Amino acid sequence: MKLIFGYLAGLLFGLGLAIGGMTDPHRVQGFLDVFGNWDPTLIFVMGGAVITTFIGYRLVFRRQGPLFAETFIVPARRDIDTRLLIGAAVFGIGWGLSGYCPGPAFASISGITWPLVALLLSMVVGWWLARRV
Repeated sequence: MKLIFGYLAGLLFGLGLAIGGMTDPHRVQGFLDVFGNWDPTLIFVMGGAVITTFIGYRLVFRRQGPLFAETFIVPARRDIDTRLLIGAAVFGIGWGLSGYCPGPAFASISGITWPLVALLLSMVVGWWLARRV
């Protein structure tokens, strides 16, 4: 059941990204173009995600435990280190240049393009390197 609900959650997430227009890299780049042809769509998608997460976490943590696991898995680290800062900078640069972050990139696989292939390969290499460092 855990696997089935994981796939359903991923499908819902991808569908939300597609409906919100986040699988279009030009929309994301338009959001980052604050001095040009600015597109505020991303703010509304992010706002909807933040509100949903805020409410969802409060509802979930009222439970004694998760439905399909022994315990909740909550990140314990709260420090800001060099790896985090470098990773965030690389992520931001890649996101700004390509117009994709990982979720929309994978949700866009059905409309594969060469820039998307380059981004996906770069993400895989980045994940591999991050595990080695």
